[in-house]
Amino acid sequence: MEVKEKMSVLELIEQMGGSGVLGAGRMYQATKLLSEVLEDEDTAVFMSVAGPMVPGGLRKVIRDMINNGMIDVLITSGANITHDLLEAFGGRHYKGMKEDDETLCQQGIGRIGDIYTKSEDFEVFEHEITEILAKITEKDKYLSIREFLTKIGSSITDENSILRTASKRNIPIYAPGLIDSMLGLQLWMFTQDNKLHLDASGDMSELSDIVFSTKKVATIILGGGLPKHYALASNLLKGGVDAAIQITMDRGETGSLSGAPLEEAKSWSKAKAGSNLVTVIGDATIIFPLMLAGALEMNKK
Repeated sequence: MEVKEKMSVLELIEQMGGSGVLGAGRMYQATKLLSEVLEDEDTAVFMSVAGPMVPGGLRKVIRDMINNGMIDVLITSGANITHDLLEAFGGRHYKGMKEDDETLCQQGIGRIGDIYTKSEDFEVFEHEITEILAKITEKDKYLSIREFLTKIGSSITDENSILRTASKRNIPIYAPGLIDSMLGLQLWMFTQDNKLHLDASGDMSELSDIVFSTKKVATIILGGGLPKHYALASNLLKGGVDAAIQITMDRGETGSLSGAPLEEAKSWSKAKAGSNLVTVIGDATIIFPLMLAGALEMNKK
């Protein structure tokens, strides 16, 4: 590889492709595949997001992808939705705090690696989401999780919000593990005195309709966990996805899904025989912005 002054992101990734081996080779392969699926009008893009991607800096990246028509379906954790709403309500994520964790707890500060949150921001979140839930239940008592998230998105004003942008662009967001988050906790507390029922199986029916109505499906998988499995398993009845890109730091030796090689999905018919699959090992907050920048530059050539 050759690194030159003032070279573009794509030029650097193409140098990795010239090497063609190890992580550099996979980075180029994944970038090339991403550029292809983004350009293919017959391919629906399912993006799954696990881990602290919103507080880790990818909030606007994901939001812009939705706004620019690059994502057809977003599948994510309840935590990323919570953090999107936290910022939509005026809260922030912080850096540079040096105290030990017990001291942080005493100060009302929570830690995610080297990202920090303040309890006062979550207090605003709790107030605002309770107000939204109250407005939703004035008209609706039974909703799918996707319908529920769409209604929340239509109730907020932050233009940089993932939920708001998805609601405006009519892009569905699915969060099968929604209850396992601060939003889920607030939902449970709200339902102690109010009637609101979320139908998870309703999401599966809708998602299956999307799968069967499109010619091809490609998945972009950031992290692993439940969002990864939901994105792949939703395509099982149609024989699996046609292409997939996975960025993960998890290992496969324990048999965990998060670290499982994408090729393993072929044995379950979650990825088709002959499907184009690329895994890049590393931190998605580093790799995916570079990959996306390279793919967009590639599509302009």
